[in-house]
Amino acid sequence: MNALLFAILAYVAVQLAIGFWVSRRIRTEDDYLVAGRRMGPLLASGTIFATWFGAETCLGGAGEAYANGISLGTSEPFAYGLCVVFMGLVFAVRLWKLRLTTLADFFRARYSRGVEQLAALLMIPTSLLWAAAQIRAFGQVLSSAGGLETELGIALAAGIVILYTACGGLLADAITDLVQGACLVVGLFVTLFGVVSAAGGWAATLDAIGPERVALVPEEGSALALLEAWCVPILGSVVAQELVVRVSASRSSAVARGSALAGGLAYVLVGAVPVFLGLAGATLLPGLEDGESILPELGRRHLSTLGYALFAGALVSAILSTVDSTLLVCSSLFSHNLVLPRLSAPSERVKVRLARFGVVGFGCLAYALAHQSESVSGLVQQASALGSAGLFVILLLGLFTRRGGAPSAYAALLGGLAAYVTAWARGGELPFLLSLAAAFGGYMLFSVLGPRAPVLAAEREP
Repeated sequence: MNALLFAILAYVAVQLAIGFWVSRRIRTEDDYLVAGRRMGPLLASGTIFATWFGAETCLGGAGEAYANGISLGTSEPFAYGLCVVFMGLVFAVRLWKLRLTTLADFFRARYSRGVEQLAALLMIPTSLLWAAAQIRAFGQVLSSAGGLETELGIALAAGIVILYTACGGLLADAITDLVQGACLVVGLFVTLFGVVSAAGGWAATLDAIGPERVALVPEEGSALALLEAWCVPILGSVVAQELVVRVSASRSSAVARGSALAGGLAYVLVGAVPVFLGLAGATLLPGLEDGESILPELGRRHLSTLGYALFAGALVSAILSTVDSTLLVCSSLFSHNLVLPRLSAPSERVKVRLARFGVVGFGCLAYALAHQSESVSGLVQQASALGSAGLFVILLLGLFTRRGGAPSAYAALLGGLAAYVTAWARGGELPFLLSLAAAFGGYMLFSVLGPRAPVLAAEREP
């Protein structure tokens, strides 16, 4: 085992130790899934930033910039950061007041138990694909750092993250996110300055990139295609349980809103670093077969041993801070919304144990997906779009209007999913916009058939 691989595994061991330490404080399902609803501004902002900043931001964003440059069609990090800001401006306060454990809880209270369960079934694959993307990226890092075969790296990564996630719950996740977020920022900026120095300074690096690599309008595609590229990460990801649960776990509505705004802005600022490195890498290391390998290659060739160790730590931090959240979300939706309602008066101990078993099971499924996939960014793009148009419609209209009930919600969820799958299978250019239109149309059509929904008690102003 070389020194760098040993350092990465030692770093992971520290995160595991934190998780085991925090796990001793877990007594109830709320402790495990929503951190006892007591996260302050630093913890909440840090965990939102670190969770959102995953492998796709580092490897996928840099790879896209390396291959195609950047333009208004570039979603990383700009559109995904705007998604988090959108959550803070529009949804955070209202969702916090509802004291949700999962977003599916709102769908049960607003629509029906059946809508809750259908929504959970649609949300689980989204987080599962996201987890698979992180596991694949972690495997690539282990493979690059330790000289392992890629498949062995992915298998080792899956085992580590399953153990890491199952022990501590959201509170351990949030605490380790602070450590991981700090390591991420330090590692990326060390990499940035190291690569720029190797390229001859800022002026030489900017000259090497050239204006043709940065275009305001994409060379190909229509205005609708551009709208599609931005709607998927913004509207499709704002309903992600990974984001909603951190809003719910905040100790006040002000913390929920402020932490989302701070986390989103930090995401854009720090996320611009790998994009810039991808642009520079096209000149420094042209001709790479896999664009997503540009960051590891830049680090390996242009950084000192210590600098490369910090860079590897940044990648591992980005991955771990996301994958634990996604596996926890899969488990929470499965155990809290699908299994527990079928059990007779389960104890808190049973609830926590079921959630932990869910993490292990979904971790194994994520490994299977990571093993079969060829691209990190491709997994994330599918995760953001699959079934999310209907979820966005029933969340938006359910929170801000009294129009529509369970029939409207079913029409939006199923209509949006059917439209997306059909358009995607036929190679359509605008599958998300079509699914969004189908979901909205189905909701409004069926809303005229039923009475207006009552105001939820938690939504009433004091």
